[in-house]
Amino acid sequence: MNDNKDTERRVYRHKRRIRNQIIAYISLVVIIAVLAVGGVFAAKYIVGRLKDGKPLEQPEESSNEFVESEEPITISDPEPETVEEEVNWLDEMVNACIAEMPIEDKVAGLFFITPEALTGVGTAVKAGDGTKEALGTYAVGGLVYFSQNIKSEEQLTEMIANTTLYTRYPLFFAVDEEGGKVSRVADSSIEVEKISPMAEIGATGDAQNAYEAGVTIGAYLKRLGFNLDFAPVADVLVNAENTTIGDRSFGTDAAIVGQMVPSFVTGIEEEGVSSCLKHFPGLGDTTEDTHNGMAVTERTLEEFQTVEFPVFKAGIDAGADFVMVSHVSAPALTGDNTPASLSGAVIGILRNDLGFDGIVITDALNMTAITDYYTSEEAAVKAIQGGADMLLMPEDFEAAYQGLLQAVQDGTISEERINESLRRIYRVKYADRME
Repeated sequence: MNDNKDTERRVYRHKRRIRNQIIAYISLVVIIAVLAVGGVFAAKYIVGRLKDGKPLEQPEESSNEFVESEEPITISDPEPETVEEEVNWLDEMVNACIAEMPIEDKVAGLFFITPEALTGVGTAVKAGDGTKEALGTYAVGGLVYFSQNIKSEEQLTEMIANTTLYTRYPLFFAVDEEGGKVSRVADSSIEVEKISPMAEIGATGDAQNAYEAGVTIGAYLKRLGFNLDFAPVADVLVNAENTTIGDRSFGTDAAIVGQMVPSFVTGIEEEGVSSCLKHFPGLGDTTEDTHNGMAVTERTLEEFQTVEFPVFKAGIDAGADFVMVSHVSAPALTGDNTPASLSGAVIGILRNDLGFDGIVITDALNMTAITDYYTSEEAAVKAIQGGADMLLMPEDFEAAYQGLLQAVQDGTISEERINESLRRIYRVKYADRME
């Protein structure tokens, strides 16, 4: 009996504790709700007074020392926020890549050659074990293809795709596709829209036509696997007897050419293919062909600044990734007959006066304007010393490569100078990875 009573009392006490806890929780919730509602009304009151332009009511005077104190309250200025510097991820990626490259690969990365020069075959129409082995030895920066390398769309795209698989580093795949008579792809068996000579486009006076030409060429080059076109020709045809440039130029009027060139650049770059302005500082005044010997221009600096330079500047401002420097001798710019492609003075104008920080590439170094006066090693070293970033088609690639590598190893050219060019090259190569 007593056990039953004890059990009943314990049950009763347990229920009472639960009831008291519930009452306490309810009371707490009510208090919080009251405080919240009071806070809302207080906030509304304050906001309303401020909106009406009325001062808030001052509290009644108090005998409390802290309230009566007239000592001013000092409010410290907030600590300035620390703004983190924005990270340039493209530069971070580029620098990380270059840091891991052995010096042999760094030097090879400045060369732009044909697949024949790379592999040693007579005519390259496919990429197999020979290409793979050669790229393992010479990690060149780019390959340029000509008519003999282009047999069909399937063959060309397979060759470029396989080459991409075999390289340790990204490659430039380039072609001369200017429109008109210099159209390696359009003149092959591959069916693409053929573009008129630039002179005909320039004669229309409508820059939209140049833009559409760039878009058309860029689209089919991209489809085939190319990422660089050695175009457009930015030369102004100053000398009507110049048959080397001829109808490859947009015309004789610098103002018209200055509209056409950037429009073409915009069109092709929008398709994901890099453009290359050529042939700085301008071949439009010459009658000689640098393929066959020295070409000299007597134009003054002021004439270049008035006619040719504004055209190149317009193309640069439009976003051209490359500028090709010709082998023309321009004594007014260099002080002697040094080819522009090997001249620090000419490349300095391109960098400093025209503000170009993209890739400077030489014209083909196997032209007699170079080979008649310099060995392959000398031309390669002088071009890099002059400020060029990439060396196009030296007469003897292996000799040029070894000569440049030796110049770096013996301190004639610093490794940082090589890195400087590689940074420009890889900023273009990696740019699409940031999109």
